[in-house]
Formats: sequence, C-alpha cells, structure tokens
Amino acid sequence: MKKPTLICVVGPTAIGKTSLGIKLAQEFNAEVISADSRQIYKGMPIGTAAPTAEEKAAAAHHFVEFLTPDKMYSAGDFEKDAIEFLEGYFAERDVAIMVGGSGLYVKGVIEGFDNLPADLDIRTQLNERLKSEGLNKLQEELKVLDPVHFNKMDNMNPQRVVRALEVCLASNKPFSSFHNQKPQERPFNVVQIGLEAPRETINERIERRTKLMLEAGWLEETKNLLPYRNENALNTVGYKELLAYLDGEISLEDAQERIVISTRQFAKRQMTWFKKDQTIKWFDFNNTHSVVEYVRSLLN
Repeated sequence: MKKPTLICVVGPTAIGKTSLGIKLAQEFNAEVISADSRQIYKGMPIGTAAPTAEEKAAAAHHFVEFLTPDKMYSAGDFEKDAIEFLEGYFAERDVAIMVGGSGLYVKGVIEGFDNLPADLDIRTQLNERLKSEGLNKLQEELKVLDPVHFNKMDNMNPQRVVRALEVCLASNKPFSSFHNQKPQERPFNVVQIGLEAPRETINERIERRTKLMLEAGWLEETKNLLPYRNENALNTVGYKELLAYLDGEISLEDAQERIVISTRQFAKRQMTWFKKDQTIKWFDFNNTHSVVEYVRSLLN
C-alpha cells in the first residue's frame, strides 16, 4: 500500500510560504499544518502573520491560534501533537501540507527528536529563575554546561535556553550529546520544498510587510497583549520593539526600523538552518507553478 505524503514548505519569513501552502492544498485536496512557534498563540495574528480568515477559508489550517500566550509549548509538544493529528488525517487523505519557518518544529515532525529527558520540577525551577534572575544567568550556565549547543542554538530564546538546561541538568549530559541519532521512521513520505529569493528581495519584502502590519493594527494588538508582556510568547521580533515604544524608550519610527532589522536577521538565521538540509528542493519564490508541477510528478 502506497504511503501518504507530507509536503513541507519552508523558507525565510515574508517569502510567501502561506500562499504556496494554500495553492498546494487546493491542487491536491489537502489541509495545512502550520509549523510556526508563534502562530500557535491566540491574540497575535498580525504580529505573527498568521493565516487570515480568507486564507483559512481557502484551505483548512491546523495548529493556528489555539493557545493563550501564557502557555508554554515546545517543539517536542508540536511533534507529538502533529504526529497524532496526522495519524487520523492520513486515514482519510493521501496528502497533507506543512508550512512554516520554525526549523525545529519541521525537524520534529519529519525526523523526530532524540529521546530527550524531561523533568517538570527542574523546568519549573528554571522558569522561576528566568523570572527572578533574567535570561543572562541561564545563558551563562548553559554556556558552561554545553558550549557546543549554546553556540548553535537561538540562545536569545528563553524557552529554548530553559529546555536545553533542563536536559543538561536532568541527564548530567550536554544537550548536544543527544544529537545525531538516527531519524525516526515515519509512516508517510516527506517532500520538502524551499522558497528562496535574492537577499535584497527578501529585505524589501520584509520592509514592506512590516509597514503593512503596522497599518493593519499591530500596535493596538500589542496593547491588548500587555497582560502577557513578560511571557515567552511576546519575547519575539516585533513585539519587543513595540513594547519598548509603549514604554516610551524609543519612537515609533525607531521601533519600525528596529523591527525591519531584527526580522532581516531572523530571516538570515532561518536560511542558514534550512540550507543545511540537503533534502530540500529549492525554488524561486515567484515560480510556484513549477512547485506544483514538481509535486504532481512525485505523487503520480
């Protein structure tokens, strides 16, 4: 019996992954799984560029806006939930589309994670320390316990620093020692599609999208999220800068400029991550017709 197929659309932010995901979903009678570590949260659709109501009407989306910003949710949680979802989904359909720029989320579903130890007591203590001591203290500790992983990871992400420390402390081994184990066998085929564009084009798209997001009410959205301002969900590009503006630390013009710069840096990190994966087939972001034809040739 032929295995079902998971088509993954990856690439940097603002490249057009959502629209391609919808196009593929419509072409192949599929639904979309969002692999985005911020679009999972409610109340943040503008700042996370979550699928709009029109986009959701064009193709069913899953794992979008289902948690309040005070809830912790890891790549491991997403792997478990997404695989469980796909088990039921593939009993009825042959093709699913996964769209997202969160590399760890994509990796978890495609390959699975190594059997990382978990200790909720240690995690709770670390989160309490994060609030009382700040991120710097935890960063310093992780750098000592696992300099290899610290230098490779997004060490400005509090949730990832906490998780890496939790693994180190629970196992008495570096987090990086759990890497490089064999990928798990999945009961579905995987096709990875990458969208790319010249650096200048990506930068222009980021600048244009930032302006449109602010015009769409991003600042008002941030004001509504003030009760969650200390949560990890808001410790992300855009909200940090707008919170600084609301605190009177910078002008709105400065905030917009900083958002653009930070988003460009984020896009560069995304491309560095995805370009390491030799199984991704890359296409120019304007050439979506070729993507559809390529996927069709694989499915037939």
